Amino acid sequence: MNKTKQPGTPSSYFRGLAFWYHLVAFLFFFVASLVLASSVLVPLSFAVLLFVLLTATSDQIGRVRLGRRAIPKWIAQLAAIALVIMGVGVVLSILSSQAGEVSQAFPRYEEKLTGILARVVSLVGQDNYAAALKALKQINLSGFAQGVIGSAGAFLSAFFLVLLYVPFMLIERSPMRAKIKLAVKDEETAEKVRRILDRTSDSVQRYVGIKTFASALTGFGSYLVMASVGLDFAETWAVLAFILNFIPTVGSIIGVALPTVVALVQFEEVIPLLIVLGGCGAVQFSVGNILEPMLLGRSLNLSPFMVILALTFWTAIWGVAGALMSVPITVCIMIVMSNIPATKPIAILMSGDGKIDT
Repeated sequence: MNKTKQPGTPSSYFRGLAFWYHLVAFLFFFVASLVLASSVLVPLSFAVLLFVLLTATSDQIGRVRLGRRAIPKWIAQLAAIALVIMGVGVVLSILSSQAGEVSQAFPRYEEKLTGILARVVSLVGQDNYAAALKALKQINLSGFAQGVIGSAGAFLSAFFLVLLYVPFMLIERSPMRAKIKLAVKDEETAEKVRRILDRTSDSVQRYVGIKTFASALTGFGSYLVMASVGLDFAETWAVLAFILNFIPTVGSIIGVALPTVVALVQFEEVIPLLIVLGGCGAVQFSVGNILEPMLLGRSLNLSPFMVILALTFWTAIWGVAGALMSVPITVCIMIVMSNIPATKPIAILMSGDGKIDT
């Protein structure tokens, strides 16, 4: 007598229900762990990205040949560290030197912006003018600015923990392959693990390297536009444009909106405002929609919807830090899932065209 359970039996139904129960419970505890351990995971994630940027820069310098000889590996690593430290130092020096001045100037900007908005609102009708003006006065822009500056200070303090992680990651880079070989006895499995790590490293290195280069061009181009009209604190807005360019879609919009609002309250004429708006917008569009796609090509192969979904999720989990790291983290997850048979269909859905190289 055949006692095999059929697909529609209660036993199979409860097994399926148990699977979804365990999946929901796992996702709940996973997200809760990300939130509760953010003070440790956020600096660690930034350290990984900084390590990837260092290795990408080091590899690029190592490909340069002096005559018939290649640059020694240790010299390439030192040069990469010097370049990255110099870049980070420039960013931090600009933000630290102008943060106080921006904070002091913000009440003046707030007053002028409130007056401009009140005049615009008055065009709607005199009956709504008083209520709208009262509502505008209740907006505490100075408090918001101080909160942003406080968040930046907290980020800078966490950055020192990032600098503590990176040297140890550099030390661990060379022996890692030998450790994998010792940890995984099966040669086929060890080769697959190495292949996943190599693909993840190459994709993330390519993304971080190109994105950093494109963001630097965005910040420099925006600075030239803002400096040409004498915009206040042009260096600070240029640095913010550089940082915000790492945030997909939303970052570019904010990078144009911030200097445009400053131009609106600083200048009485319309021409400087149009120059800042049009110039910064042209820089963001050219770099984000022409240069970056040309350099990145299909190396990431992430669905545009997946980019926005990842941005929303990681921003909700880790705030601005999650927004900056949303794409690299999602790329790593997709590559790992594409090499696991059980999760490969999910990786295909996450991709841009469904073509996953394994």
